[in-house]
Amino acid sequence: MKLPSSLSPSRSIFVVLLGVVTIAWLVEPVPAADQQPSIPIIVKDTTSFFWQIVLAGARKAGKELDVKVPELGAQSESDINGQISILENAVSQKPAAIVISPTQFKALGKPIDEAAKKTIVIGIDSAADSKAFTSFLQTDNVQGGRVAADGLAAAIAAKYGKPEGDVALITSIPGVGSLDQRAKGFKEEIKAKYPGLKLVADKVADGMATTGLNIMTDLITANPDLRGVFASNLIMAQGAGQAIAENKVADKIKLVGFDSDDKLVKLLSDGNIAALVVQDPFNMGYLGVKTALAASKGEKVPATVDTGVNLITKENMKSPRSQELLTPKVK
Repeated sequence: MKLPSSLSPSRSIFVVLLGVVTIAWLVEPVPAADQQPSIPIIVKDTTSFFWQIVLAGARKAGKELDVKVPELGAQSESDINGQISILENAVSQKPAAIVISPTQFKALGKPIDEAAKKTIVIGIDSAADSKAFTSFLQTDNVQGGRVAADGLAAAIAAKYGKPEGDVALITSIPGVGSLDQRAKGFKEEIKAKYPGLKLVADKVADGMATTGLNIMTDLITANPDLRGVFASNLIMAQGAGQAIAENKVADKIKLVGFDSDDKLVKLLSDGNIAALVVQDPFNMGYLGVKTALAASKGEKVPATVDTGVNLITKENMKSPRSQELLTPKVK
């Protein structure tokens, strides 16, 4: 810019600055990318179909609410230290809030306490030894265990005339809040409502489907009078269902599983599984992010939210609600 010779140096500087300010004012400001809230969701196992459904729900909420939702988690539900590291790293990024499903009740207690000192923490699915959650969204797992007991009793009664005989329980991993609660509800319901059912085996595995297969195979061999089994999560139901199919004992031994994927749906359809207790993982992820955003804005959110359970059998698996739960969209 060429200035008139009559302008003094100080006036010249003023004119130049005025021009720069004018140009800057005319350019429309672009919002910084980091103005978009970030709400990471940390699941137990990113490879599991159940958790992929949870992530799909969270992803939908992120798109609708214009929130970044980093999808985080370990490669196995047994990788407790891995989840703790993921949580600590997520907190260091200073998110608006964090949604997490703790892998283990005791081990995640203190890490969640520390995380909550720096950001809002919303829990989903499984509890932890912490009172720092702003809100907790989960299936009532005790009720889920009761529903499983009712479903197993009905299946045994349909075959044998009465809900009587030997039954067993297979739990995936020790010390997991949701699984402990399912076992509790199952045992309580049998004791209260079905005195004819006798729990002859209470097995705890290591989170691997092959272990569930081996436990179920051993139960079949060691308990000739066994009439029913409750496998309390997806992985154990997969292994137990495979053992039922391979040993061709579906007519004799009724199996109730928890959660669903394509393999379990086929086992149900083929009659190797009598029933599945199914949660609503999509809604869990969706409401988790929605609740986290509301809490980050200072809005009042409920301390607990029950996301519900449903018993699905071969007879009702084609109903619209059952199909919605069994074949959710994960993309």
